[in-house]
Amino acid sequence: MQITSETLEHAIEQIAKLPGVGRKSAQRIAMHLLKQEGQQVFALSEAIANLVTNIRYCSVCFTITDQDPCRICSSEKRKNATICVVEEPKDVMVIEKTNEFRGRYHVLGGVISPMDSVGPNDIRVKELVSRVTNEKEPVQEVILALNPDAEGEATSFYINKLLSPLGIKVTRIAHGIPMGTELEFIDEATLTRAFSGRNLF
Repeated sequence: MQITSETLEHAIEQIAKLPGVGRKSAQRIAMHLLKQEGQQVFALSEAIANLVTNIRYCSVCFTITDQDPCRICSSEKRKNATICVVEEPKDVMVIEKTNEFRGRYHVLGGVISPMDSVGPNDIRVKELVSRVTNEKEPVQEVILALNPDAEGEATSFYINKLLSPLGIKVTRIAHGIPMGTELEFIDEATLTRAFSGRNLF
């Protein structure tokens, strides 16, 4: 195949490296960018460059931020007594959209996965224990909001085993049947979890 522009070809190759973007989609995106005004394209490239230069991990909760500590950790309106433990920074964004949780977060940066050679020392469990035992900000409850798969369950079990002897209340978000779903379409594992985790009406 004869290419008409090495510059365009290079842009397509770079765009195609993004997750979920194939070569055809990358080509459409590159052609779309060519039709835009220069100012819009430069604004996009500046925003992408700023991701690399300005984004870092919060030194307290380890979510992504452009200030340290992050806006959640530095907010006086958040409750210090409750910490929600999540796997990745994207989980913080999902929970924040609900406007339900008013405590603080702790991002593990992964889950225990022996198959992938990821152990407790490879994620931020020590930092969680350190935060919980810090007398300046007494923590009363740790909410585990990890994915309900084998790795998430193993990590939740491990954290519960570490924190329970410290007198910390360890809870987990409810897992079960999503709103608006009919029972006939629910798989057995989800239905079993819904029954075992039932609450008083």
